[in-house]
Amino acid sequence: MIKRDEVVNERRGRLTVYLGAAPGVGKTYAMLGEARRRIDRGTDVVVGVVETHGRQFTSEQLEGLEVVPRREVAYRGTTFTEMDTEAIVARHPAVVLVDELAHTNVPGSRHEKRAADVEELRAAGIDVITTVNIQHLESLNDEVERITGVKQRETVPDEVVRAADQIQLVDMAPDALRRRMAHGNIYKPEHIDASLTSYFRVGNLTALRELALLWLADRVDDQLDDYRRAHRIQETWPAKERIVVAVTGGPESETLLRRGARLAQRAAGAELLAVHVLASDGLASPDERRVDQAQKLVAALGGTFHTVTGEDVSEAVVDFARGVNATMMIVGVSRHGRLRRLFMGTTGDQIASLAGAIDVHLVTHDQATGRLLSRPALSPLSRRRQLVGWVLAFVLPFALGGLLHAFEDTDTLSLASLALLASSVFVALIGGLFPALTAAVVGFLTLNYWFTQPYSSFRIGEPRILLVLVVYVAVAAAVASLVDRASRRATEAVTARTEATTIAGLARSVLTGQDTADAIVERVRETFGQEAVSLLTRSAAGWEVTAASGEHCASHPDEGDTRVRVDDDHVLALCGAPLRATDQRVLDAFALQTSLVLEYRRLRERELHAATLEKADATSTALLRAVSHDLRTPLAVMRTAVDGLLVDGVSADDRAELVRTVDASADQLERLIDDLLDLSRLQTGLIRPHLAPRSLDEVLPLAVAGHDRDRVVLDVPESTPFVLTDPGLLGRVVANLVDNAVKHSRGVPVRVLAHALPDTVDVIVVDQGPGVPEVQRERMFEPFQRLGDTTTGGLGLGLAVARGITEALGGTISAEDTPGGGLTMVLSLPRAAEAVEA
Repeated sequence: MIKRDEVVNERRGRLTVYLGAAPGVGKTYAMLGEARRRIDRGTDVVVGVVETHGRQFTSEQLEGLEVVPRREVAYRGTTFTEMDTEAIVARHPAVVLVDELAHTNVPGSRHEKRAADVEELRAAGIDVITTVNIQHLESLNDEVERITGVKQRETVPDEVVRAADQIQLVDMAPDALRRRMAHGNIYKPEHIDASLTSYFRVGNLTALRELALLWLADRVDDQLDDYRRAHRIQETWPAKERIVVAVTGGPESETLLRRGARLAQRAAGAELLAVHVLASDGLASPDERRVDQAQKLVAALGGTFHTVTGEDVSEAVVDFARGVNATMMIVGVSRHGRLRRLFMGTTGDQIASLAGAIDVHLVTHDQATGRLLSRPALSPLSRRRQLVGWVLAFVLPFALGGLLHAFEDTDTLSLASLALLASSVFVALIGGLFPALTAAVVGFLTLNYWFTQPYSSFRIGEPRILLVLVVYVAVAAAVASLVDRASRRATEAVTARTEATTIAGLARSVLTGQDTADAIVERVRETFGQEAVSLLTRSAAGWEVTAASGEHCASHPDEGDTRVRVDDDHVLALCGAPLRATDQRVLDAFALQTSLVLEYRRLRERELHAATLEKADATSTALLRAVSHDLRTPLAVMRTAVDGLLVDGVSADDRAELVRTVDASADQLERLIDDLLDLSRLQTGLIRPHLAPRSLDEVLPLAVAGHDRDRVVLDVPESTPFVLTDPGLLGRVVANLVDNAVKHSRGVPVRVLAHALPDTVDVIVVDQGPGVPEVQRERMFEPFQRLGDTTTGGLGLGLAVARGITEALGGTISAEDTPGGGLTMVLSLPRAAEAVEA
């Protein structure tokens, strides 16, 4: 037996949204009115949350309705109330009212946004009626801010509202809404004047109203499309004027698009859509440059550009128009000759026959008056192959005919026809279409002269022979045309594959972020076989070369043989052979990649700058904290000691003790200031060491001279190689490390050792103190890190300064465990090999 709750949970609750065009139009009032109507019909309705904002009429509508008590949430010492979703689910009414869908819940609530609470209620099978204003939709947030000057902090994704089962627009004329405001029905009296002169101006309200209507119109349009698909309705319903322009990629595309834009402007709210059909074999036969220009023109005219694939252009255009529920299609007059139009018809005629209820607007243009220059007339073959083809077209048929005629067999017409047909196919493979057609004509004359009666004459004795010769020429021409077309398709396929491979490589390099400007210009030069390529950047002084490949190409865009714009301040200049029109798409892809690389570089520089500023800000904050605390300590001690010295009657012993205190505090203060100055110099790059070959026997004894021999043990073999260092800076680093080690060594002597390696010399400072956990060792080299050190007299800068100086010397510093307990600091310095050899 299935429980009632399980049956209920299988059903998802419906969502009804009351969409307000502006605050105060009465969406909450309308929602409460709907709740009362449903209660009168016997529906179980409860109020989850309703905000009355002190409005009298809204409060009256709320009276008598069952309200689920809100849940209290404590946040930062204050108690807030939010909708109790769990209690509503437990109550499980048929319908729940949830006001202000875009509301953000108090931290600590069940969900971050109230929209998520609504989703939970719907998942429990409860119908939800909610409200939201148009200014709270995420996609319109920036538009509303530009209109009203007020940024909405709480937003809801458009998808949440679009997914509603029902949307009710609550609207009111701007003047009527302002009267409601003036009567005190929306805000308190003290806020009325300010609201009427700012947010609730007539212009603002009119713009918000238009936004709401347009947004809802799109939602209604989506619903209409869903309904047509669900009911398999193929014919269009002219609910909105949509004009589809068929773009062929020819020179007439601009004329058609501008005509479509003018027609769209005559109907308010009309849409302009351009569609370009690609052959289903994926080969790019149209002029890509013209297609790109058409795409840019559509964007400038406020339309959208679409590319579809289909075997039949007419069917593809009509299918697209039906899919978008178009009301008109604009097609250009055919540019083909009369003979082709007579036998094959035109695309416009075919579209008109398939359009059905969609109007077809046939537009004439300048290109329709002249004969179409077919693109296949421009052979993709090299001049050498075309020349060989033309020679074979005249020589090969006569050679084969003469060879067969030498057999002196009068019944060789069939064999000669096949041989000469094969010669036409061979010529088509070598030289293309027109040499092959010429070979067919020459073969016709050869057959007529040598193999038909009367022999050795161009006269035709029988009609049957004439028919045979005409059929031969027709078959030869057809076969040659097919062979030539297949050859062209193969060439286009190779080109398309090369372009696809190049563009795929570009996409892969963009995603991995490996390319640099130098790498891009090098790839451009290699891909297009150019002599040189330069990336030029516009500056205040003119154009500068940012990256270059090959010999000097150009220092100004006008000096390049081919130029492509990257952005407003960058241009790629190519020097070399002119590029084909088909290369433009790949070159544009390189330009796009260049812009991405430059943008990535700018973002990286900003990130580094921001990281530097963040680090400097953290250092400044820590410095202020240190100055306010650690530096005040020795100053306070000195001030106390000086005050003691100024008192009359102080004994000689006390005076001496006070002087020693002043001296010790002054030394402490001096060390602290030295550390701060060193840190500042390191961060600004002012420390520039003077590197020279030095012996550690000269440096280390001075660095540990301030400690007794029973506290520090120095063990440096005489065979230790020289190191390349600055002795003064190295002494400061070692002294700093030894001071830290002595401070934590617990009375056990600190050992200072030296160990030679093939490329470096390690200075090792070993203590038997408490050590430092491995997870904190890297952190202890950061400024102002004490790591639990509660002793006074330090800012936590010693190790940070030591690492900075070590890196300036070209060395490294690291921390390791001391066997038996403690910490070992390893200072690696580069060997001065030349000095050792000397």
